[in-house]
Amino acid sequence: MTLPAFNLLPNAKKRELLQQCCGSSAWVDKILQALPVENLTELLALADKSWWQCTEKDWREAFAHHPKIGDINSLKEKFARTADWAANEQAGVNAATDTVLQELAQGNQRYEDKFGYIFIVCATGKSAAEMLALLKARLPNPPEREIKVAAEEQSKITKIRLQKLFQ
Repeated sequence: MTLPAFNLLPNAKKRELLQQCCGSSAWVDKILQALPVENLTELLALADKSWWQCTEKDWREAFAHHPKIGDINSLKEKFARTADWAANEQAGVNAATDTVLQELAQGNQRYEDKFGYIFIVCATGKSAAEMLALLKARLPNPPEREIKVAAEEQSKITKIRLQKLFQ
């Protein structure tokens, strides 16, 4: 889709497409209020600015729209609209050993128990072992630090998805 074509869509359709890029309702509302934009560079800057104007509650809402890293069943069931994107982003999990997948599942659970949301990482281009290493490295973070790290990762994911939407 082109950005000029997107700008002509009804707001309900724009909302649907933007929610595939980021699950935060507040973020989507901020983008819709600022449209139209003229180019992808402007949209990416708007996306970033809008994201950092969101609250922790908004960030957590966005996190909830992601499958857990390596959770193939979750990809298929809960996230059907973004499953293709998420599967491509998590392609590094496909070649993982059962041991690494098990460690990811256990690490995801420890992370969620500690922080109250799933482990968010921009998985594009990362192997399962790299994601596991990042998960282990971030588990000791204090909650006030980790929410910012997770928000930064979500920001990266959103920008990648916007670029895919407007290729």
